[in-house]
Amino acid sequence: MGFSIKSNSGSCGVDGVTLSMYETNLEKNLYKLWNRMSSGSYFPQAVKTVPIPKKQGGERILGIPTVEDRIAQTVVKMVFEKQVELCFYEDSYGYRPNKSALDAISVTRKRCWKWDWVLEYDIKGLFDNIDHNLLMRAVKLHTKEKWVILYIQRWLIAPFQGDDGMIRKCDKGVPQGGVISPLLANLFLHYVLDNWLNKNYPKTPWCRYSDDGLLHCKTKQEAVQLLTDVKQRFAECKLTVHPDKTRIIYCKDEIRNGNYQNTSFDFLGYCFRSRRARNHSESRNFSGFNPAISKSAKKGMCTKIRSWRIIRRTGSTLQEIANKINPILRGWAGYYGRYYASELYRIFSHLNRMLVKWLMRKYSKLRKHKTRAWMFMAKLANEQPHLFVHWKLGVVGAFA
Repeated sequence: MGFSIKSNSGSCGVDGVTLSMYETNLEKNLYKLWNRMSSGSYFPQAVKTVPIPKKQGGERILGIPTVEDRIAQTVVKMVFEKQVELCFYEDSYGYRPNKSALDAISVTRKRCWKWDWVLEYDIKGLFDNIDHNLLMRAVKLHTKEKWVILYIQRWLIAPFQGDDGMIRKCDKGVPQGGVISPLLANLFLHYVLDNWLNKNYPKTPWCRYSDDGLLHCKTKQEAVQLLTDVKQRFAECKLTVHPDKTRIIYCKDEIRNGNYQNTSFDFLGYCFRSRRARNHSESRNFSGFNPAISKSAKKGMCTKIRSWRIIRRTGSTLQEIANKINPILRGWAGYYGRYYASELYRIFSHLNRMLVKWLMRKYSKLRKHKTRAWMFMAKLANEQPHLFVHWKLGVVGAFA
């Protein structure tokens, strides 16, 4: 449990208590919390609201409970998750044990080869609009533990507090930032959509990762009708599909070559579209509908690289720079390198350009000799390939 709290610690809540502060008297604090929870006298504090920028522009309001509330939510989640996991479907991938976004990418890739059409949907403000009454009905279907029901109910109605100190009542939604919120959102969508699809469209393959999902259809007409029905279903459950992020896509490739407006879609950082591929058994190239890192993901990675300000860190050694950025590079390579890893070349080339500029700024003998700096960098990567993650991968063109 301790690791779970630390890995999701984030900012402090409205009480200003950080995890390190809470740990200074950990045994006593945990005993007090246990005593209050076991007696039913535990009431969560207000949820701190923090605006964070969206990739597409605008802001998302993140709700951050106090450290103590996050610990309490973790306790309830550990109990409740075991009960609800038994009912979730295989094709629900978000925030679940032993499931990942790459699993969702893998199954989507295979299905796009078999089904010609994809209905891509996105739920507008899911976490902000979950109906409390409907959610609690679902909660009570899966547990008889009164204390679990009691505290979930209290977390749902806990008020929000903004930077101005104003308290706002919460009558719907679950706070993004709460430990138990993803599990509750999954449970809500299990009944809103997953279970509904399996009953009404048993032959339609689907894949959902939290509020993003895909439905595979044989014909455009089928996809159009399904979109109408899905919108109606969401409306019945007080949810709305995002108008700009909900589309019908044709999986165009070498064989399926009809002319349609939408022939690509982004899902979990990958862009699915027609791409050149190699059939090694037949020794020929062909066009297949496959995933690779999306443009928006590349843009975000380049922004992240610029934020490191590598060029200005001339007081650091190359090893110190590597120690700082390698964990992030390892994550990028592990996730976006699964399919069409060559699409990462430009990102790694961009990073190498930053490193070359760092060399030219740090060492006077390289200051006005860009070609020499590139040669020095290439030699260094050849002699110490393990220094940076992308050097170890030996990506062709990383120094182009």
